[in-house]
Amino acid sequence: KFLAYHTEWTTQSTTACLKEEFLMRELIATYCNTLKLGARIVKNYSQIQAETHEAFLAELLTMEIEARELNRKNILLKKAQFDVLKTFGDFRFEKMSIPNTIDVEALKTASFIDKKENLILYGSVGLGKTHLATAIGVESCNRGKRVRFFRTTSLVNQLLDAKAEGNLKRFFKQLNKTDLIICDEWGFIPFEKEGAQLLFQVISDCYERKSLIITTNLEFSKWNGIFYDEKLTSAIIDRIIHHSHLIVFEGPSNRLENSMMKTR
Repeated sequence: KFLAYHTEWTTQSTTACLKEEFLMRELIATYCNTLKLGARIVKNYSQIQAETHEAFLAELLTMEIEARELNRKNILLKKAQFDVLKTFGDFRFEKMSIPNTIDVEALKTASFIDKKENLILYGSVGLGKTHLATAIGVESCNRGKRVRFFRTTSLVNQLLDAKAEGNLKRFFKQLNKTDLIICDEWGFIPFEKEGAQLLFQVISDCYERKSLIITTNLEFSKWNGIFYDEKLTSAIIDRIIHHSHLIVFEGPSNRLENSMMKTR
């Protein structure tokens, strides 16, 4: 009888404990939802091993902060709309000439953005201009900066479409929220007058408010062939080169070299 009573009491006690644990989990989930702490805490708190309440809380908060930071970086990368994600891991710096106004470390950390400075990446195709611009943009996102990547022709087309649809003000408002705008393949295709004027407005809005990175294979003296207006061209160049660093790429094309290596 004693053994039977003890077994029954143990079973009831275990059931009560499990029920209480379930109710506590439900309460924790409700509180986390109310405080907008997310489901990660509910999912992971039982796995934390700590000797004190303080250590447990610190570990829990660390876990949540790291998860939020990763989520924020992913959102910034998605909003940047890079064509392809590139990093500094396999970038070759030997094909570029850097002025003494900036160094490689400033490029890798994107510290020039805090100074509202610009980069002009000039050189022939296939030397890594887009790679460098993208790698800087990705690192900027990792550091909490808001970035937008555009093929310059696509940017002009989006500006023209936004104007035609009556959404130009909203489009500029979105651009004004960024810390860095990347205009890739600047000058590959000439622009009509209206598109050139809208692009000038983007450049003007960026001036001393945010940073620009421009990749181009055209020297400044040939930019008038893009805009077909000397005054507009001069105004654009004036705003871009002020607070800018000109990085020149030289040498054979990376794509050509890689192709030749594969052939060999």
